[in-house]
Amino acid sequence: MMIPNFVSILFVIVTSGLCPSFCSREVFRHSAVLDEHGKYHLKWRYDEKTITFETVVETKGYVGFGLSPTGGMAFSDIVIGGVEKGQPYLQDYFTDMNREVLRDYHQNYRLEYGMENSTHTILGFSRDLNTCDINDKTITESTIRVIWAYHPEDFGHPGPMYHGLNRGRKSLRLLNPKSHTVTHSGAAFFDIRHNNVPVPVKDTTYWCKIFKIPEVDRKHHIIKIEPLIQKGHENVVHHILVYQCDSHLNDSELELGHECFHPNMPDSYFTCESVIFAWAIGGEAFTYPSHVGVSIGTSLDPLYVLMEMHYDNPTYQADLIDSSGLRLFYTPVLREYDAGVIETGVWVSLYHMIPPSLPEYISEGHCTTECLQEALELEMPSGIHVFAVLLHSHLAGQSLKTRHFRNGDEQQLLAYDDAYDFNFQEFQYLKEERTLLPGDNLVTECKYNTKDRKNMTWGGLSTRDEMCLSYLLYYPRINLTRCESLPQIRKQLTFIGVKEMYTTVTTWPFIIKSPKKYNNLTFTEAMDKFSWSEKKGNAFNDLVRQLPMNVRCSKHGQERWSAHGLIVSPPKVKQTGEPQLATCNRASPLHLSSVLLLFPVISAAYSTIRIRWLMCL
Repeated sequence: MMIPNFVSILFVIVTSGLCPSFCSREVFRHSAVLDEHGKYHLKWRYDEKTITFETVVETKGYVGFGLSPTGGMAFSDIVIGGVEKGQPYLQDYFTDMNREVLRDYHQNYRLEYGMENSTHTILGFSRDLNTCDINDKTITESTIRVIWAYHPEDFGHPGPMYHGLNRGRKSLRLLNPKSHTVTHSGAAFFDIRHNNVPVPVKDTTYWCKIFKIPEVDRKHHIIKIEPLIQKGHENVVHHILVYQCDSHLNDSELELGHECFHPNMPDSYFTCESVIFAWAIGGEAFTYPSHVGVSIGTSLDPLYVLMEMHYDNPTYQADLIDSSGLRLFYTPVLREYDAGVIETGVWVSLYHMIPPSLPEYISEGHCTTECLQEALELEMPSGIHVFAVLLHSHLAGQSLKTRHFRNGDEQQLLAYDDAYDFNFQEFQYLKEERTLLPGDNLVTECKYNTKDRKNMTWGGLSTRDEMCLSYLLYYPRINLTRCESLPQIRKQLTFIGVKEMYTTVTTWPFIIKSPKKYNNLTFTEAMDKFSWSEKKGNAFNDLVRQLPMNVRCSKHGQERWSAHGLIVSPPKVKQTGEPQLATCNRASPLHLSSVLLLFPVISAAYSTIRIRWLMCL
């Protein structure tokens, strides 16, 4: 939609006397449309200490903006503002457990400017990333649940009127650094997308199809990939993976799609092993840094690719026909380096198991020293450089992080999200590229909450199953695609009293022989039969994190490094890599002076911040 022209309208700013950002032409590098109708636009920028927002909303009444721990109203950090009779106002609020809106004693949001015309209200306001106020949410690199609302009338007395249906929530990563976003003027594009796929009436479906990359006469670089999600299916298409397939396939493989991981799926799908790109729900277009691109056109590059699409249909909607996919921009103007993807974390398997009724359970997936050292020493002894990370789990996931170790010492976290949202996943650009050297190791750590579950949660493909993965984008490309681990199964079963399994495995999951209470049960049935408690679940978690583990160390295609299949113990490490928050001194002179300054203002039931007017020329 067009942003209205505010020519000849008075701009209002705080007493600092500085011109508003849109007058001085400072750029908001980040933006999002918060509602489906395009009526609430949010822009923001930040530095090391402060974040500045601008809301552009189709209303002449009040505008509400907030940060919520869950996406609901309870325990939220809220600001409400608007322009009434030509004068802007802004108030800092919070909500309690009963969702009652209360004025915050510490007014930490600063009004920068406010204006309106016949249709829209614009507000600019700022705050510290960490205000040291228990009623304000500290803004970090983790996912933030933004809540929003607006009303056709202004604040009023004794407070704001209920906003009705003009409200919503959207998850964002407010501190996600943006990569270079300019697409080269000579870039062409091609689409890979499904064609009228009937989405099955079941909870989870993985749909696959092979596509052919456009043939080019010389090497090109893919420099940008954007999602093409069919309108109305934004919550149905959960994630997309693109795999490189065997280059010796023929075009007959391109005709039809098929359900992935199905007994009758085409044999050609088994040749598609190496992930070259990943997208997940809530993510936007991804632009590669100016010195990196995905290579196409050489003998080592993908000619055929398989697109795997995860359809999430928990309400069993019928008659869903989908044609979603991806658009890939490519150019003959080559970048300096070829990009690659490494999948790290817990090898997806039923051997990854999480007991029920636990407020917290931690899984760890290791990219081991043995795997990284072998691959890097032979391919790139000087190391590879990670520039973005996608963290991935399912519904039970609460927080995820990718930890980096060198010689047993933990480095700064590679990536983290302490407020993970299953319905919002995107690549995190790193502030600074991280070098991985031979001898380093990585741990993907996932915290789960299974308090509302009565049975075991298993590693698997369904949204009710779980994963614990990190996808690393890096350069220069080497012949390593998966670096993962999986705890051994036998001692996990010993924990619940299993003594013996049938040695001839004829079924999957395999069958238990003794003790009698588990006789002829599959190991999954036995784990569910066990009487779990929080104490037993915690003890099981402590055991699993110390168990020997199987190493997965894969090359492109179906080849493996020699480290693949090794049984190794988890490394002993020193933990030093947690992100540091600013130290708060609640009695600091600056904080007290700001409170004293604001006290006469906030004591009124409805008041405005003292400002002065000037024309923006």
